[in-house]
Amino acid sequence: MKRAHRSKNAAVTRPTGAPPPTYPVLLGGVPVPGEGWVHWPRGSALLQDTYDVLALKARLDHGRAVPGDGTDPRLAGRVARSTPEQVTAALAEARAAQPVWAGVPLERRLDFVLAVHRRLRERADDFTGVLVAEGHPLRVAEWALSAALALTHPDTVDHARPLLRWEGERSGRRIRLVRKPDGVVCLDPARNAPLLTALAAVPTLAAGNAVVLNAPPSVPLGTVHVFHTVIAPLLAEHGAPPGTLSVLCAPARPVLRAWLASPDCDDVFFFGGSREGAELTRSCIDHGKKPIMEMAGNDALVVWRDADLPRAVDAALERYHGSGQLCFAPKFALVHPAAADEFTRLLHERVAALRVGPPEDPDVVLTPVVKRSQCQDVLDDALAHGAELLCGGEPVDVHGAPSRRGPFVRPVLLRVRGLDAAARMRAVAEETFFPLMCVIVPEETPEGPYADGELLDTVLSFVNANPYGLRNSLWARDPQVIDRFADEVTNGGVLKVNDSHIGTLPVLPIIGGTGLTGGVFGEANIPFLRTTRLQGISIGTGRPDHFDHLATAGPPRHP
Repeated sequence: MKRAHRSKNAAVTRPTGAPPPTYPVLLGGVPVPGEGWVHWPRGSALLQDTYDVLALKARLDHGRAVPGDGTDPRLAGRVARSTPEQVTAALAEARAAQPVWAGVPLERRLDFVLAVHRRLRERADDFTGVLVAEGHPLRVAEWALSAALALTHPDTVDHARPLLRWEGERSGRRIRLVRKPDGVVCLDPARNAPLLTALAAVPTLAAGNAVVLNAPPSVPLGTVHVFHTVIAPLLAEHGAPPGTLSVLCAPARPVLRAWLASPDCDDVFFFGGSREGAELTRSCIDHGKKPIMEMAGNDALVVWRDADLPRAVDAALERYHGSGQLCFAPKFALVHPAAADEFTRLLHERVAALRVGPPEDPDVVLTPVVKRSQCQDVLDDALAHGAELLCGGEPVDVHGAPSRRGPFVRPVLLRVRGLDAAARMRAVAEETFFPLMCVIVPEETPEGPYADGELLDTVLSFVNANPYGLRNSLWARDPQVIDRFADEVTNGGVLKVNDSHIGTLPVLPIIGGTGLTGGVFGEANIPFLRTTRLQGISIGTGRPDHFDHLATAGPPRHP
């Protein structure tokens, strides 16, 4: 894969004096004007010249531009703001288009997914380039591309095909198990990874639904760029009527209220915090909508005594991708006492070497931290509960120099002795959205050191007691430990063993989980299935007796 910083796409480089790429409202597949614009500056420009660039954005967003503002090379693009009337119109167009699109043969709809996969591969530089321009580090953008390719991979499509439609013969009947589309799915993507989460729309569309997508005004560029230039054109090529897809850009709260109130919305597909998601779930049920909630994560990474420690450290270091502002990064490492000192030493060396810089730098994974004050609060709480600070915690500027107003935080690594102490710390008990990881080492029991069997029981209980449930991972060689983990960990939608914690694979779900991660309906999320419902169909092939199938089942059994 070519490096995105070499990309020649318009969102990254353009001729001197040319205006930035412009993305109107995509209303029912048709570009239309909105009410004003959200202007997006290049991430590196915002870091290097923060106040001037923010002033430029404010002038343009509020209609106070001066000559030269509109062609400033520090701008990466502009996105039209949607009107409330367009929010309503998008729902009505989706309702009208959806039955027509659902009538397109399944194979053609699945071929749309494969076409997206091919186009994303062909335009890998464009995909990562626009994310880098938006402010995502290059390595994080490349990870997002790999996840997008896994979501749309031919193996993923092959796995989905028989789940969406199965047919066979039973008792003289043709039996079909068919997943029928829910109808109109309204998707509100995550603010920390908007494009990747918005791409859940692709399998949702392939399942026969119409989609209304609201790109967040706080970070809209990557989402609207890919949907305008890749998703919408390919959808039309595969027979979808114009109303099948709309891409809006408006504040989330009024849009969500409009979706809940509209008879033309069937599913609300939401990415956000657990508290907001729980409230929205109740509102969805009250309004007769299906809630599909993707909320917070607080993942455990477990390292056993026989783990491949360098590779386990690689996985733990994924905690710091995007400065820890990814929901399914590992949040804490639970380490066997026999491996704890060496694991901590190796991890400490790697964490201390992480540095800040512009997103184009291929060695940078850290981004500005949104919740800097909360990071300090959580760090103070951990230290008050006995955690040992190994490194990090200071605010710094883009050059790594200490600065109280710096947008970055030096990556934090803590060592915590004992599960009881860990359970009382906010750094372990809550989702933390900043670059902070705890290495938790179980202490001896009053009777002495844990036996391995007892320790494994304790670790499994600790992982399963986590009220969140997105991903968990294990590093171990002992087959019995691996089997027990795979069999007994009920928490979470994905369990990774001896593998990248955040890595994605075809077929394997990317998102989804239990507890505070997915709510009462939570599970690993395969959008083909989550936005459809199962219908069983029996078709008689002759004139069989209504009950002759009972003869093939044998006599009834009584207790």
